[in-house]
Amino acid sequence: MNKKEIKMGRMWKYFVDATAEIIEEEGLEKVTIRKVADKAGYNSATIYQYFSEVSHLIFFASMKFLKSYTDEVAVYIEKGTNPVEKYLLAWECFCQHSFKQPQIFHAVFIMDLGDQPEKLLEDYYKIYPSDLVNIPEELKTTLFQRNVSKRGRSFLELALREGYIKEENVDAINELTILVWQGMLTNILNNRKSYEPQTAAKVTMIYISEIVNHANLFLLNKLDHANL
Repeated sequence: MNKKEIKMGRMWKYFVDATAEIIEEEGLEKVTIRKVADKAGYNSATIYQYFSEVSHLIFFASMKFLKSYTDEVAVYIEKGTNPVEKYLLAWECFCQHSFKQPQIFHAVFIMDLGDQPEKLLEDYYKIYPSDLVNIPEELKTTLFQRNVSKRGRSFLELALREGYIKEENVDAINELTILVWQGMLTNILNNRKSYEPQTAAKVTMIYISEIVNHANLFLLNKLDHANL
């Protein structure tokens, strides 16, 4: 890294760390450019030299709170004996952590970040490479995907190659499971459900397991009826 890149990385960390402190002390919804600038000891105009919008700053700071999830997901997946089990275990880990920190997971995986959100992930791990130290190589590609659909599909494609699911069901399984999780997370964030995190994760996993275990039969029956 040259001097300019080193300075940029150092400044970048000042603002991300300041934002993370505000999230931890006051909550994500209390983050403002002015508060971040004050805590970091700079003016607001300086922040805009490094971040084009506040959503990017919130995204990067929220990523710092995902370390417990990224460390644990590999442990969950190792318990699986086949791709379908690994897919369900990956979802179980994701649900356990996301419903404990719904605002954080919304900021990382759902919030509108404009163009090239995957580039933001790459930028984050360049500044915080230690977050990847305990991550198996085969999982790093998945973790660099901010898109939940692409993250889930990588497991399903392995299940497809090994004959556990049918090709015509991959997209439907992937989309339905994501919609279940997003729906539950949105209900909790909008105070439409008062589930405790553990209960929300359990209920969501029941639906996801049912989708995965019965999707092939259900979708094939639908196709048969459609062809009659």
